[in-house]
Amino acid sequence: MSTQNRPRHLNGINGKLSRRQILKLSAAAGITGVLAPLGVRAEQEEVVRRSIPSSGQQIPVIGLGTARTFNVSTDDSPALAPLKQVLEAFYQGGGRLIDSSPMYGSAESVVGRLANDLGIASDLFMATKVWTRGETEGIAQIKQSEKRMGKGSLDLVQVHNLVDTQTQLDTLKAWKKEGRIRYIGVTHYRSDAHDELAKLCEKEPLDFVQFNYNIATRDAEQRLLPAARDNGVATLINEPFESGSLFGKVRGESLPEWATDWGIKSWAQFFLKFIVSHPAVTCAIPATSDPEHARDNIQAALSPLPDQTARKKMAALFNRL
Repeated sequence: MSTQNRPRHLNGINGKLSRRQILKLSAAAGITGVLAPLGVRAEQEEVVRRSIPSSGQQIPVIGLGTARTFNVSTDDSPALAPLKQVLEAFYQGGGRLIDSSPMYGSAESVVGRLANDLGIASDLFMATKVWTRGETEGIAQIKQSEKRMGKGSLDLVQVHNLVDTQTQLDTLKAWKKEGRIRYIGVTHYRSDAHDELAKLCEKEPLDFVQFNYNIATRDAEQRLLPAARDNGVATLINEPFESGSLFGKVRGESLPEWATDWGIKSWAQFFLKFIVSHPAVTCAIPATSDPEHARDNIQAALSPLPDQTARKKMAALFNRL
């Protein structure tokens, strides 16, 4: 699941600035840049992209998750307004992949409505999941997701949390062969599922595998990331902020001066750039309902990315906190 929505306030004690205040001050100083009209900013700045091994198609290394954050009524204009700003900021910053699921309530429908309102649906890489048991139920759910997300053919459908994996994979493989979907995959959000995900990478013709990985929880480095790399499977990373807990650990802490060498201007970018600088990571999918956080997150897709030496310094710094 992509439930990585950080708290609205990074620093809330001893009179320190909140994350919202920090971002506003940075914007006023010209640090975060001025957002250009839709699609322009991505062309002006270098967004890092990674190739999907099975096709060679390239996607930006930061995507957008929708768990919890996009689960609002499609008839509720006050709730939709900030989410429209989130999607617009994400797109303006160069983001393209958006990940959802029938498990996330109304999120698929909200994504579809807002993407069409903004006129960007055809530009987005639409990823969702099948989360049910049985062949008939799975097919019905995928068709429902196609209708809700409003793009027509979906780019990626994944078996969510390994529910009835083989049944749903059989359907997905058949649909891909028929050209009804472009890519197929499997997902989970817990480290105890990594072995099963790795086995599926080794035995099934997967295009994507989605799992949890971040600077605090690095189990995936042992087997799953190598298995994906060695078998030509693209990776989507959920829980990049450990459900927001990473921000609690750095509350009141200043970024190291050397972080600016890698274009890092916030702790969110620090955490995200650590993830996407791993060579076997294709795309991280933080979720948010805050437009300022969306602008902050997507800037982690801009080059440069930390090298191996910097990654070790980043992990060592975090471990000392």
